[in-house]
Amino acid sequence: MTLKTRRSIIALFPAALAFASCNSGAVGDSAPSATASNGTTASAPVAGTRVTLGADAPFTAVSLGEFDEPWALALEPGSGRIVVTERPGTARIFDPATGELRSITGLPQVAYAGQGGLGDFAFAPDYATSGKVYLSWAKAAQGNTKRAVVGSGELRCDDGGECRIAGLREIWEQSVPIDGEGHYSHRLAFSPDGRLLFVSSGERQQKTPAQDLSNNLGSIVRLNLDGTPADGNPFARRGAPSDQIWSYGHRNVLGLAFDPSGNLWELEHGPAGGDELNLVRKGANYGWPVRSNGDNYDGSPIPDHSPDDGFAHPAISWNPVIAPGGMIFYTGDMFPDWDGQALIANLKTTSISRVSVDAGANSAREVARYDFPERLRDILEGADGAIWVVEDGENGRLIRLTPRR
Repeated sequence: MTLKTRRSIIALFPAALAFASCNSGAVGDSAPSATASNGTTASAPVAGTRVTLGADAPFTAVSLGEFDEPWALALEPGSGRIVVTERPGTARIFDPATGELRSITGLPQVAYAGQGGLGDFAFAPDYATSGKVYLSWAKAAQGNTKRAVVGSGELRCDDGGECRIAGLREIWEQSVPIDGEGHYSHRLAFSPDGRLLFVSSGERQQKTPAQDLSNNLGSIVRLNLDGTPADGNPFARRGAPSDQIWSYGHRNVLGLAFDPSGNLWELEHGPAGGDELNLVRKGANYGWPVRSNGDNYDGSPIPDHSPDDGFAHPAISWNPVIAPGGMIFYTGDMFPDWDGQALIANLKTTSISRVSVDAGANSAREVARYDFPERLRDILEGADGAIWVVEDGENGRLIRLTPRR
């Protein structure tokens, strides 16, 4: 364990000064147990450190620890534990009920530079029986080039406190390695029926590949759970890798989620302006870099979307940008008025955006924005309906949000 990790844990759980290892047993002060509605015994989350928010914030925020450049959050089915990936190539799993924090071993070597490193983490639809998990990362290729890849393996945690990923193997990769360190995207989402895996593949700051179907950059790919192209993809007749592509013309997709009605949405960074929330449709071209509601960083204009431009249009775009991280569609009980709405963790505006969507009309509107003190990298709905966010950066805090009383 690094000194930085030890300091984070001690700061999180001051009663656990005797804590000796990240792989030891439970740490911190556990809250009293409570009886759940089904008669089983459940534990309330451990106490944390209050985070000061604006007076109009509808929730109370409590920090439950710090992580090293956290990138993604994932909820373990059945247990309520939360996996936090850390971009330098590490990951840990946290139990909100007990405060137990475990390191995860068996992770891949990552190309940690720029925007690259360890990325997303997802529990397989059949995780309860298979123990299978999926993760994405930036991988070094020939020369100075890198590419985003996705792998799968089994998460195994023993009674001694150790968790590891066994049998990790790569199942998908970006078809073109690039000498650059940005726009990997590599977000993961499973179809509601649990049969398909969708992966966002950024255009690696190269622009034009997003309009070229001979590669899988700047696209969202639709795969079987083993990483092979799924049947029914719109460009299958073109052969590999076009047979993976579900939609294209994307820039840097950092949000990918299904709404409660089964519609897939993606959230992507625009250039100077023009961040987008898009309803993802089979075979659709979303226009980058030919169309954008933003401009190039050097100030040169990019034509805005127009009704007759032949491209799929965003349901909503932001200018100035919000610089989104991850997003979810909320379905919990703690914030019932938000049911079915998108919650977006924002980097640039250090906020959560709450967005109402209408898939039938391909439209959306930002209902509210809640300010935070730091950049937010990802967002998660907990097992009890609480909202979790994690800050960006070297000491990114994991924060639990519950309704303000």
